Amino acid sequence: MQARQLGRTGLRVSPVSFGCVELGIPYGIGVRDRADMLSDGQAVALLQAALARGVTLYDTAPSYGTSEALLGRAFESRRDDVVICTKCPGLTGADGRVLRKRAMRDRILASLDASLKALRTDHVDILMLHRVEEALIANDEVAEVFEDVMSQRAVMLKGVSTYPGGITGRVIASGRWQVVQVAFSLMDQREGPFLEMAESAGVGVIARSVLLKGILTDRGRDLHPGLKSVQDHRERCLAETPAGMTLSTFATRFALGRRGVHSVLVGIDREEYLDQAVALAEAGPLAPDDARRAEALAFPEPDFIDLPGWHAKGWLT
Repeated sequence: MQARQLGRTGLRVSPVSFGCVELGIPYGIGVRDRADMLSDGQAVALLQAALARGVTLYDTAPSYGTSEALLGRAFESRRDDVVICTKCPGLTGADGRVLRKRAMRDRILASLDASLKALRTDHVDILMLHRVEEALIANDEVAEVFEDVMSQRAVMLKGVSTYPGGITGRVIASGRWQVVQVAFSLMDQREGPFLEMAESAGVGVIARSVLLKGILTDRGRDLHPGLKSVQDHRERCLAETPAGMTLSTFATRFALGRRGVHSVLVGIDREEYLDQAVALAEAGPLAPDDARRAEALAFPEPDFIDLPGWHAKGWLT
């Protein structure tokens, strides 16, 4: 795979990045418990196979169960060959208010030190604030605390993981964050306007949820009745899929070719999914006509798209 520059951060990353959540916790359609997951040994072997195939960016978090520890086992002896992005916990208290500066710093350092131990490394390439909230972006002390943490621990870049609603634009406009992880897919294109903004600002962009937690794959054929409108729109997407492509191929290549996206986060928990991800990265972007057709397939009620909410309701099991 041809590596890409991650904005103006100085890092080069693979166009597809390995989302590690499925390796550490039950996640996604049809995955109910650990019996549906890879064993630790299988997960480590899959991670190592991904690196051998050219995948260099790996996304994890403390909340992803054992995924950090699995990455540590897989890459302890090849740490310089991979780019690891992990996250820190929320920085608000039980009352919803942003923590005081010292409490924020202590929470981030405690989380980061635990991550470094699990990852078996002395540095993190990207440290992200997980599920960023409006109050955190509006508080200048948050970015200042991150910079303080970076000076005390070997952290190369700071970033945030955002949800649609305008926060991404404010993150970029602040000029304080170097990488942003956004939800972007064939059906959910709400963050599209901010991709060009990020490109102009030199901010690295990692796109996640490009397959809508499996909805844009074969797993999405029979969704919960609460998702009937999504099911109907999925059928429209399927009808518009170019000949010779699967829906997941169409959706992933659309995200890979979208201007402003530097790497596409793909959940990989099988060898066949790794093969598919590598093949898609090597295939390149969609033809211009196909890309235009894809842009017209955004879900007409974007605010309805709420993956965490759907999961909480049991609609994605």
